Amino acid sequence: MIGQHAGLARISLRPMKGARRPTLRSFCWPAALLVLLATLLPGCKRSGGSDVVMGDVPSGGSPSARWQPTAADFVIPKDAAPAPRVDGKRAMQYVRETVGFGSRPIGSPAHQKLEAYIHQKLSAAHVTGADDAFTAQTAAGSYPMRNIIARFPGKKDGIIVVAGHYDTNLPLPKTYVGANDGGSSTGLLLELADVLRGKPLEGYSVWLVWLDGEEATVKWTDTDSLYGSRHLAQLWQQDGTAKKIKALLLLDMVGDADLNIDRDLNSTVWLEDLVRDAATRLGYQSHFFARQIAVEDDHLPFAKIGVPVADLIDFDYGYDNVFHHTTQDTLDKISPASLQIVGDTVLETIRALDAH
Repeated sequence: MIGQHAGLARISLRPMKGARRPTLRSFCWPAALLVLLATLLPGCKRSGGSDVVMGDVPSGGSPSARWQPTAADFVIPKDAAPAPRVDGKRAMQYVRETVGFGSRPIGSPAHQKLEAYIHQKLSAAHVTGADDAFTAQTAAGSYPMRNIIARFPGKKDGIIVVAGHYDTNLPLPKTYVGANDGGSSTGLLLELADVLRGKPLEGYSVWLVWLDGEEATVKWTDTDSLYGSRHLAQLWQQDGTAKKIKALLLLDMVGDADLNIDRDLNSTVWLEDLVRDAATRLGYQSHFFARQIAVEDDHLPFAKIGVPVADLIDFDYGYDNVFHHTTQDTLDKISPASLQIVGDTVLETIRALDAH
């Protein structure tokens, strides 16, 4: 009766259907107690060891093999220019156009049309989108997949990645359009491309990545999920790109009109702190980190190879997450204001990262 006695926490042991499985939710438990509960309570499963949770350990390395900063190490100069802002209404229009293709699972004509749409939008912004194309052997058979990468060069040596998936769930009905789950990340990334295009960035290079194959093809497991991110993480580890990445910010389910971004216990602590501080400076703190939850999502493959990661996700989509992976995930549940809040916070976080 720990939760009832404390009067502070809601612990859910109900298995969650679909892509990202929360393993523990808490409003204000101390971190040490959260770790203990996640280890001992039946049905509570952590996604991996400390290297996954922290995101500070290179593959095959030790915790001391990589610098482990804190948010206090990133001090923005008083005379620094403010971060740019996104246009929430324009981002919403991109989400609307994305949802207009209908259900967009891997292998579908709508999925191919969305790929062409993303490339067309990048071309219109004078940005070249590179493809990481591959064939995935999934639980439902062989499928072509494609991660789309837009690179914005910066003056500092290093890369900041902002990513989100664009596919929708294969097993769900064709009437499922994934306005929040897949649509919001696709549209907000396109808006970020509009903001970042133009002259070289003063700080680190920024790479925007539309990830494919996030959703399970049959049932969510470690092997039937995250196809695009697992492939790209392996590629970047092999070609040395991973060593250049200063941070990876993942966007998922960020359009909920009732926006409450969860603090993910599988993300890098200092990077999540940096996001919190960025949101606070912008006056958005009430929309961030009131809850804590461990999430299995596209950031995990990158965390496992030592990349600092932060998953920005609102996993409480409707009361008790009732809209997630249902045909109720529609445009009327999405808000331009929520896209504005998340987009602005991402850009302010990048500004803080650039200050180091």
